[in-house]
Amino acid sequence: MNKKIITFLIIAGLFGLTCFAIAADCPPNQICNPISSNNFGELLTKIADGVGTLVASLGTIMLIVAGILYLTSAGNPERMGTAKKALTYAIIGIAIGLAAKGIVAAVKEALGVK
Repeated sequence: MNKKIITFLIIAGLFGLTCFAIAADCPPNQICNPISSNNFGELLTKIADGVGTLVASLGTIMLIVAGILYLTSAGNPERMGTAKKALTYAIIGIAIGLAAKGIVAAVKEALGVK
């Protein structure tokens, strides 16, 4: 079997087991709130925090990758251009990741959501 298919099946299986971990905190015969958000505004804020953290983390990793690309370009203009593009996109990603909570707060204010 293809290694990609096996890896996908393992990851999907592990994610499939998370429902049991969430259900373990629930008392019997009751429906629990696994996201612990009471309204849509709280949910948006939690999603923005998670996505913002993820994007900022990936942007930081991409800064390192761009630096490595630049160092290994050996004066090749095409590879230097690729490194500069990667650096630009990494900085934009970090800025969006850091501003994610503020963007959601502005959207919530514009929509009048508490």
